[in-house]
Order: sequence, then C-alpha cells, then structure tokens
Amino acid sequence: MGTTVLEENYPFLIKYFKDGINSNDRSIAHCILFYGTDIESQYELAMEIARLLNCSGDRSNSCTCLNCSWIKNNQHPAVLTISKVDNKESNDDSKNVISIEQARMIKNSLLITSEYHRVLIFCDRDKDGSICGLNENNFQEPTANALLKTFEEPPARTTFFFLTKDKNDMLSTIISRAQCFFVPSKKEVIQDYSLVQNAMNGYLQISRNDVLDLFEKIHNLMKENDPMDILNQMQNYLCAMLKNSLNNPIIKIKLIQDINAVEHAKQELQLGMKPQTIAETLAFALILK
Repeated sequence: MGTTVLEENYPFLIKYFKDGINSNDRSIAHCILFYGTDIESQYELAMEIARLLNCSGDRSNSCTCLNCSWIKNNQHPAVLTISKVDNKESNDDSKNVISIEQARMIKNSLLITSEYHRVLIFCDRDKDGSICGLNENNFQEPTANALLKTFEEPPARTTFFFLTKDKNDMLSTIISRAQCFFVPSKKEVIQDYSLVQNAMNGYLQISRNDVLDLFEKIHNLMKENDPMDILNQMQNYLCAMLKNSLNNPIIKIKLIQDINAVEHAKQELQLGMKPQTIAETLAFALILK
C-alpha cells in the first residue's frame, strides 16, 4: 500500500484524522483551522481528509473508487475550494475577497441534501493561482459573520477547513469555532535577501531624520523588481537577523514587530495598494517604532 509523502511528513495529523474518521461516530470537528507557513501542505492535508471522508472503498492510499479519483483530480462535486477566485458566480465583481455573495451561495447550496460528505476549503490565491493563506483582508468580518451560524450548526456530513499562516491573521470568531492544528513546514526554503541587503543593512541604527532615505531605497527596489519579491526578501532578511538576536530581548521584540509590519505590507499589496504608498508606510513603521 505504501506510505505517502503526507504520512511521512505529518504522521501524527494523518493518524489523528484517520482514527477519527474510522471511529463509529466519525469524531472529527466540523470546523478545522490549519496554520503555518506551508499553505500548500495544509491544502493537501485538507484534500486527503476529504478523500478519507468520501472514500467508498477501503480508504487505502491506492484506492481507485470514484470519489477518490475525483478528489485526486480536484474534480469532486462536494469538495470545494473557496477563495477570492474559486467558486465565485460570474456576476460577483469582488476581486480581492471572499464575498458575501459567496457566503449566500454556500448557505443555499448546503440547504440541498447530498449523498457525499461535503468539504469546503477556505483559502486565498496569489496572482499566479498558487494557494495562499487567509487573513482579515481577504476573508473579512461581514462575510465571516454571514457564515457563523452555518459554521456553528452545519448540516450533517459537512466539514469546513480554514488555511492561514498565523492564527492571529484570522478573525477571533472563526478561531473560537474551529479546532486548530499547527502544520510545520517540511520544505527546504532558500532565504534569499540579496536584492534588499544593501538597503536594509544597518537599518536599526537609521535615525528618524533619514526615514525618507529608507523609503526611497525600498520604493526604487519595488519599481525595479516584483514588489512582492522585495517584501518577501525583506522578511527573509529580518528573519535572518532574528535568528542572530535571540539572546537580545529588546532587538528580538523589535524584529518581530518589523516582520509583522512587512507581512501587513504584503497584504496591502495583494489588495491593490500602490507600491509607493506601501513603501512609505513601511519605512516609517520600520524606523519610528
């Protein structure tokens, strides 16, 4: 039968959900929140749990029943990805958020009985279509509130997944209704910051009078390169500094604040804000805290 990569990387999580699904009462939560930097693995875990919930065969890794085949090809009619671009009606003109119209569509669809175990996976996508994490910008309070009753009392055989980098990026009303699991990253990531190193070197010693100089450096880098690449490299640079500053609590707190400031800038960029405005706000956030 063999062992899958998911089982090798996340043996505890796979065993936990398999045991729950195989129990007489299928004792897993109906709202599940995964958090951690590897959103793609979170998505794969959610899809595997959806497969186990719907499998009409022996639930083995090699099962070829219709439900397993559909899910492995991401074609199952009851296993849906919900994002700002997935499962959105043609007349829904919202571009950067999971919309209230989608919430209404979900609630209406769940009123219809289904022979399958329905699984809805809430996430985001970047400009290239890759799976990304939820936050308060792309999954906003009005939409979440429209679905709270559904999350609290879902129809039978219905499970919701929420994928995010950090639990703090999620609304407290979602966290309180979900069972939360940390999904550690198993990927080897090259933390490149070559593009921003010259601009960021010594930034902790920059005076308030020189904040506009830092803004110009960041803005020029964002004009000459993909702005998201620059923000990602800034985070890599700050994370590298953090690893070397763990014994200095004051610097450690400052670096964590700055990493969060860059993460906020990335969210603003995804919402369509101008790089110049983002660079200016970020420079002041880095220097004036």
